[in-house]
Amino acid sequence: MRSSILRLHYTLFEEYGDLGWWPADGPFEVAVGAILTQNTSWNNVETAIESLKSEGALCPSRIAAMNMTELESLVRPSGFFRQKARYLKQLASHIEREYSGDITAMSSLPMERVRAELLSLRGVGPETADTIMLYALRMPSFVVDAYTVRLLRRLGICDGDSHASIKAAFEEALDRDIAKLANAHAMIVDHCKSVCRPTPRCVLCPLREMCSEAEKQEERVSD
Repeated sequence: MRSSILRLHYTLFEEYGDLGWWPADGPFEVAVGAILTQNTSWNNVETAIESLKSEGALCPSRIAAMNMTELESLVRPSGFFRQKARYLKQLASHIEREYSGDITAMSSLPMERVRAELLSLRGVGPETADTIMLYALRMPSFVVDAYTVRLLRRLGICDGDSHASIKAAFEEALDRDIAKLANAHAMIVDHCKSVCRPTPRCVLCPLREMCSEAEKQEERVSD
């Protein structure tokens, strides 16, 4: 799998370059965005984050102390606002209680402990935990999401592999380089939004020479 991942990474980098993810003004904002982006578009997340900023509420202490009704109102644009408000309050309270309000203090701990701690919080699943670790805490924890699985299955790289094995394979292939892992995830997301959609646009794809789905499309056209 290593050689396939390296080829994938090189080809996408030639197409997209450094995308500079995750857009945020600080690590805690990254964590907030990782929770708010669940089941919604990034535009909606940006609106909710701006609402929090306008109230001076984009910090653990303010969110932890905030009235739930007020917090729900501020994050309403992100959808599922009641549950996301609960998730944010739990995360903020945990950071306040355990790390004196400094989320970056978590990065001094072993990765396994940080991931387990994040996963113990309600509303933080593997994808959200890895997003916080990679983009907020700058730890080499690759984010495996639905886009990654879709692309790798079409390329024939990971058919039947678990998320955990895909995550480990990317981390090993990219030498646990934080910048490479972050940009690899960003490029895959952008590529799957624009080209490798549920109905793929294979004619536009720089990966078509290594893609079984593209071969099937070409065979259908030739028939």
